[in-house]
Amino acid sequence: METQPASTASTSRPRLELRPRDERLYQQALSAGLSELQARVLAGRLNGFSGDLAPLVSPSLRYLVHPEKLADGRRAAERIAQAVVDGESIGILTDYDVDGITSHVVIRRTLVELFGVPESRLHSLIGHRIHDGYGISLPLVERTLALQPAPTLVITADCGSSDEPRIARLKAAGLDVVVSDHHALPVEGPPPSAYAVVNPTRDDCDYPDTTIAGCMVAWLVMSLARSVLIEWGVLEEATPKLSPWLSYVALGTVADCVSLGASPANRAVVNYGLQLINRMDSACWRAMAARLGQDSVPFNAETLAFQMGPRINARSRLDDPYAALHFMLAEADAVAHRQLDLLDQDNQSRKAIEADMAEEARALAAAPLAAGEPAVVVFLEDGHPGVQGIVASRLVQAFGRPALVLTPAAAPGMLTGSGRSVDELHLRDALQRTFELAPQALPRFGGHRGAAGVGVPREQLAAFRAAFLQAVKEQLGDTELYPRIHTDGPLTAQQLSLATLAELDALGPYGREFDSPLFEGEFLVESLRPVGSDGTHLMLELSCQAITCKAIWFRALTPGELPAFGVGDTLTCAYKLNRNRWRGRESLQLMIEHAEAR
Repeated sequence: METQPASTASTSRPRLELRPRDERLYQQALSAGLSELQARVLAGRLNGFSGDLAPLVSPSLRYLVHPEKLADGRRAAERIAQAVVDGESIGILTDYDVDGITSHVVIRRTLVELFGVPESRLHSLIGHRIHDGYGISLPLVERTLALQPAPTLVITADCGSSDEPRIARLKAAGLDVVVSDHHALPVEGPPPSAYAVVNPTRDDCDYPDTTIAGCMVAWLVMSLARSVLIEWGVLEEATPKLSPWLSYVALGTVADCVSLGASPANRAVVNYGLQLINRMDSACWRAMAARLGQDSVPFNAETLAFQMGPRINARSRLDDPYAALHFMLAEADAVAHRQLDLLDQDNQSRKAIEADMAEEARALAAAPLAAGEPAVVVFLEDGHPGVQGIVASRLVQAFGRPALVLTPAAAPGMLTGSGRSVDELHLRDALQRTFELAPQALPRFGGHRGAAGVGVPREQLAAFRAAFLQAVKEQLGDTELYPRIHTDGPLTAQQLSLATLAELDALGPYGREFDSPLFEGEFLVESLRPVGSDGTHLMLELSCQAITCKAIWFRALTPGELPAFGVGDTLTCAYKLNRNRWRGRESLQLMIEHAEAR
């Protein structure tokens, strides 16, 4: 295919491209006894990986590294243990997204159920996304200092690494702050006013996996605190371990989009956590299974990513996040169902807001992209700050460019924004460079390779945009950007079966940097019909040689639109294999990601 210039590639239809394959790894996988298809999938996702495949192919908790390897891990655990022994009041301060909420559950349940801390001595501190902003915000600090009984220890999770001024304020008031986090640290290092900072991205940290989620860091810290309390003779040796809480860690890990590629820890906790979830021992899992229908069980990583995660996130995007916490902590099924009703309502509202914002953002992005800009930066005057990240993701999918979506912030004169990136660009590094180019235009930012958040003074928007685009250009160089869909190549007609799906499932869990297998092929359209409440989905029957498969293509149409192809046409499709369950029976269904008539 002829290469397009950057100025026009951004608006072209997606290109199907074969994933680059690591040939050495492909041969290693075959030698290890994997099938050709499994070897192909691995070699397309772990490019450059060298080492034993067993921890990745057969995830197990035995591959977890001891939390003592975490810098400040022992110091943090001993401070928590001392607070337990001395009967101190403890604040649990976490982010409002799924990673933060699941971290909160891990810490709270450990303190209450394993360490015997009375509920009356615990304070749950979760910021409001819109009114407070991310992390240890100033409003959250003020609320913490006004609590009675006043906490003397604050444990953070999934936040705190970039909050030195607020931590200093808490320290000056006599509070110790133990930070547990996984976000990239500022260039000046860990916040010095914190009593301890447990973060695997620290330069002086020996923990071998820097990709673990905030909930996993919290789980490791609390596990170490249990060990300390046993060493001190406060707890008995028989005190249960924190293994049951890995169900929450699995949800937080998947929903936070950390790497499920070359990370034995993440793969192990998601694999084990899914086993726990599917026992349906907790009311929150039972309520979700009832909501999705009996054919949704057993849950897999995609259930967590696309069903559980969005509902929990929707609450904090639009309203007070505590309903999500109450849902996760619910002991009675009736309570879990009632809280889930609230999350569902918010999720429906979020979808409507998202659709309107995405349409406006695409329109605003058209002219700059036509001029060849390497990234999308849009400001939506009437946009909802809780949906910025989702809209940014939609722009990345549409244009194959990094995207930042900004809206007015609660603070006067400020804008808040969320960004998502493409594989070729490390977004936080680009923002760090933006700060170096125009520090006055970016007083606050944080995040990691694929996602980030920013705070920008309204009058500095033009300066921020210019500096950010320059930073992106510096990092990307001449890299050509366009919407692309990476596939694992074709399947034979005989491979269109549940047996092939089982072969692929054996390599799970799938997620960020270990995407679900996506194949390409040509199919004859035997039948099709719009489905869904607004007619935007397509149900199809597709044939390949003598094999006919049912298929579904979500969001294939805009309301009232007819397909651009019909019965008898040949389609080139990018598709996933899916197990369709209906009244206890299973059949193969193709999930169409992209299709066009040949």
